[in-house]
Amino acid sequence: MQKTVKSPVRFEGVGLHSGIPAMMIVNPASAETGIWFRRTDIDHGDRMIAARWNMVSDARLCTKIENESGVSVSTIEHIMAALAGCGIQNAIIEIDGPEVPILDGSSAKFVAAILDRGVRELDAPVQALRVLKPVEVRVGDGFARLEPAETMEMRFHIDFADEAIGTQNKTLNLANGSFVRELCDSRTFCRQADVAAMRAAGLALGGSYENAVVVEGDQILSPGGLRHADEAVRHKMLDALGDLALAGAPIIGRYTGVKAGHAVTNRLLHALFADPRAVQIETCGPQISAQLPGAHLTQDDLALVD
Repeated sequence: MQKTVKSPVRFEGVGLHSGIPAMMIVNPASAETGIWFRRTDIDHGDRMIAARWNMVSDARLCTKIENESGVSVSTIEHIMAALAGCGIQNAIIEIDGPEVPILDGSSAKFVAAILDRGVRELDAPVQALRVLKPVEVRVGDGFARLEPAETMEMRFHIDFADEAIGTQNKTLNLANGSFVRELCDSRTFCRQADVAAMRAAGLALGGSYENAVVVEGDQILSPGGLRHADEAVRHKMLDALGDLALAGAPIIGRYTGVKAGHAVTNRLLHALFADPRAVQIETCGPQISAQLPGAHLTQDDLALVD
């Protein structure tokens, strides 16, 4: 069955790129609502923004959605991944600024708070998107592909010159809460050499060693080092799940990303929905629902991300 949060869940922090403080509340919503953001700091015009693939207005270093009135919210990928990974399809997210708070740079604090507050089942079956044929997009030396599979699976490959990251590969079946156990605590990362350039461009103004893994050559500059030896590729998979959640429903299929980022994944969704033969809506019975991300989460899973 579809799910929402049991009661409002509050988060406070700063935006990674804007550096602007933000307070965000994830509110319960009824079945078939989907995920929406509401800008509470704006008192005129349309303040509602649907968390959908066709609302993305910028996807260079983060994912930004924007409505027809020009009202936007950016860096939504980590909270979207948390909702998808917890199996939540319906929520109204109130936020008093233009960017989701970065917290620790991962989805772990979002997940922990959501699961601690509790998830409520709604009286409507989950509608999933089953991939029927391969769809692929390429941008430069990166590409992303969706192809048929029986569950939601993900494969990712990255290759960075810095030895602290290097070449990493990971394959994961995202069924039955594996996002919470395997991916949600992996943080965003960047090269020290890129920090000055990003800040000169008005980006990463809220970034720090506490909310991002910063590397230089073979050195991890952030205190405490890595949470996983392959934390970088795990975080890229986290981002991809958040961006794929903009499809508006769980995807039953295999996602492959090679040097792929937000923009490539969003282009992939555009290509998927441009071909009516590539995907179909499927009402999920108990057997399929049990294989979706967020199924069968327990307090033991929550303990892993506290």
